[in-house]
Amino acid sequence: MRPEGYEYLLVVPLLIGSSLLAFDLRAQDRTAPEALDVSTTFTLDQLAARVATNRVVFIGETHNRYDHHLNQLELIKRLHQADPQLVIGVEYLQQPFQQPVDDYIAGRINEAEFLRATEYFQRWGYDYRLYAPIFRYAREQRIPVRALNVPAALSSAVAKVGIRGLSEQQRAYLPKQIDPADESYKGRLRKAFEAHGAQRPGDFDHFLEAQLVWDEGMAEAASTYLNGHPEARMVILAGSGHLEFGSGIPQRLQRRTNATTAIVINSDDEIAVPHVGDYVLFSKKEELPPAGVLGVRLEERGGKCLIRSVERGSAAAKAGLKKGEVIADMDGQTVSKIADTRLALWDKKPGDRVRVGVRQEHGSSASRTSLLEIELAAPAKERP
Repeated sequence: MRPEGYEYLLVVPLLIGSSLLAFDLRAQDRTAPEALDVSTTFTLDQLAARVATNRVVFIGETHNRYDHHLNQLELIKRLHQADPQLVIGVEYLQQPFQQPVDDYIAGRINEAEFLRATEYFQRWGYDYRLYAPIFRYAREQRIPVRALNVPAALSSAVAKVGIRGLSEQQRAYLPKQIDPADESYKGRLRKAFEAHGAQRPGDFDHFLEAQLVWDEGMAEAASTYLNGHPEARMVILAGSGHLEFGSGIPQRLQRRTNATTAIVINSDDEIAVPHVGDYVLFSKKEELPPAGVLGVRLEERGGKCLIRSVERGSAAAKAGLKKGEVIADMDGQTVSKIADTRLALWDKKPGDRVRVGVRQEHGSSASRTSLLEIELAAPAKERP
């Protein structure tokens, strides 16, 4: 549910006409100044009506912006009301996990089983509370959700060794066609790449290939579904960097489907950048409510989840947890990975209580597991 007092600030149309790549990218001695008319604004209902005529609507996001995901949900609700054949495609889930996604939407498994089966916390990791309202609405309305992303192992391998260095097994999820990046997109990627500091020669080429595999893989997965379901319309939710200026997923999907598309970008800025998309959505920044936390840093070692440090004054410190102890279970669920603790705690609030099984390791032997009931606290920066 949208937080009380939440409101949209501005929806601005950015392109006139149907061509997403209409403005001239040819090199010039001096880029001509451009004027952007921001006097025409309209409501979310009007935006939904405008984009609903397209077969594919892309909605970009900054992954950790709660308001961006609330905006996505509101647009999805309106588009689904306009066309019950709507399908949601997401960047956050990877293609090999389509079956558990289907099972969750159909009601065959619960949310915890869905998160575990899709390895959400290992492979995506952003606070699931950002996305839960979208997935829950899709389940409630039985809206199909498509896992569009390529396996993380594939993009990581390409980033390390390039496409030519992949094994035959690694190529199983490689998109059949990978077009080069346009110079504008390449420039934006280079800026992001160089922000991470000095790299070895050739690393950027591999980084660029990994991004193209990511974009082409998502476009291929979406187009395969759309081509096989001619009655369907699709909303695609992805990071804005994959959508801006049409350079990432959009032009690669159009190449495969010739579908009509619209791009809505949730803005991080106070100004609209010309041609970044068809529409830019401005909203007040909203924060998730404080989460309930233990206040420990963890590490995985030998199939166990060890406490690396305990934050002073935290819930864990008050309960007597100590560095070096092993977290064996939470609320009856076995813990062997950090992701297991995130699964157990993701929906907990400050004041909620959780049963934690801990034991102290002593060389090759282990002490008996002690079961503690711990009252979770807010993160340190959010405590009064």
